[in-house]
Amino acid sequence: MSLFPIFLNISDRPCLVVGGGAVAARKTRQLVKAGARVSVVDPAPGADVRRMAEEEIIQHIAAEFSPALLDDRVLVIAATDDDKVNREVSELARARNIPVNVVDNPGLCTFIMPSVIDRDPVQIAISTGGASPILARLLRSRLETMIPASFGRLAKLMRKSRESVRKRFPDMRLRRRFWENILQGPVAEMLYAGQDKAALKTLEARIQGTDAVSNTGEVYLVGAGPGDPDLLTFRALRLMQQADVVLYDRLVAPQLVELVRREAERIYVGKERDQHAWSQTAINEMLVKLAREGKRVLRLKGGDPFIFGRGGEEIETLSSEGIPFQVVPGITAAGGCASYAGIPLTHRDYAQSVIFVTGHLKDGSMNLKWETLIQPQQTVVVYMGVKGLAVLCTELIKRGMPADMPAAIVQQGTTPQQRVYTGTLRTLPGLPSTNAIKPPSMIIIGEVVKLHDKLAWFQPDGSAD
Repeated sequence: MSLFPIFLNISDRPCLVVGGGAVAARKTRQLVKAGARVSVVDPAPGADVRRMAEEEIIQHIAAEFSPALLDDRVLVIAATDDDKVNREVSELARARNIPVNVVDNPGLCTFIMPSVIDRDPVQIAISTGGASPILARLLRSRLETMIPASFGRLAKLMRKSRESVRKRFPDMRLRRRFWENILQGPVAEMLYAGQDKAALKTLEARIQGTDAVSNTGEVYLVGAGPGDPDLLTFRALRLMQQADVVLYDRLVAPQLVELVRREAERIYVGKERDQHAWSQTAINEMLVKLAREGKRVLRLKGGDPFIFGRGGEEIETLSSEGIPFQVVPGITAAGGCASYAGIPLTHRDYAQSVIFVTGHLKDGSMNLKWETLIQPQQTVVVYMGVKGLAVLCTELIKRGMPADMPAAIVQQGTTPQQRVYTGTLRTLPGLPSTNAIKPPSMIIIGEVVKLHDKLAWFQPDGSAD
């Protein structure tokens, strides 16, 4: 270890930045964020430094650097494009035992500014000793995806309760075990899910010993998005990695299921069209049963759980049974498919509103409020409508929508198997048979479909078929 890792308290302490360009402004903002009183010396600084000075966030000294500016400073950064000035700042600062950093010149530094993951008060600093700042930033970006944004709130909660825990558990080993259970249990998950009051109440009960540790598990209702694994949220991926069992259906792409923790039990609860292998009631009951066995249950749903995903019914059951749960939204199938097809659902020239409907047939008909669908400058997005496509188009035309209204079918959107078929209300019903279209597919109706040819940026070659 060639450098000693250390965190400095520079709150309300005088620091100096020499230089006023873009790099200097970035370093200045970091110092200000740490609470320092920052002075920037530069005769002609850039717009960012001028703005900070005008807002009285920093002090601007409109002059060339001089040794007297180092008086009483506790930290100095040199960020000019003049090597001679940077070297002079470094030599003078080191002679006064003032920590100094010279941007992009490790040989002139007595400290390195690391790449930082900030979850205040939790901070993680990554340094390559100046060998490769780009590598440090790459490592930071990877760690950012693994550390919940609410980690800082968890640390603050622990700080508030630290003394109470110390009194409750004088023995260090017992205290450590207590905190390990808190950090890996429901209190932390409540906080990550935004249930701060519940987390505090549970923590206080655990400290007082009035809350016996429950054997009940938890259910994670997670939106898997439209298919592309890169569209998963950070929280979704984290919960997928800690689940004991996963329930998934046919709308969840296989590559998404593969991201679940390898040891997790996988239960397919797919519902084929007109052939429900699992009823919704059976799924609800299974979620409750598994949670009561103490398992962390992942209910993985395509798109977003609350948009034609019946997620509301599932958490209604969980709530009535007293099962802890959290909901993680996903990118909607409509949003993902439309974006990857180059069809904006709204557009200033074509559509000022969008409506989502489900195209399920019941007794050969669709129970839709047709008058709400046939509105000017509106995009209609139809989920699960391929089987009833002929009924849908016939009814829309019968009720006044132009037969030449542009329309599209997006099959397996956002995946390498994506295919986009365009036509009109008149021609759309014939597309499934002539192109072997199969679910999951999304139907988009409206003038915005005209933009597909111009804006179609995602064009997989189909090699993965």
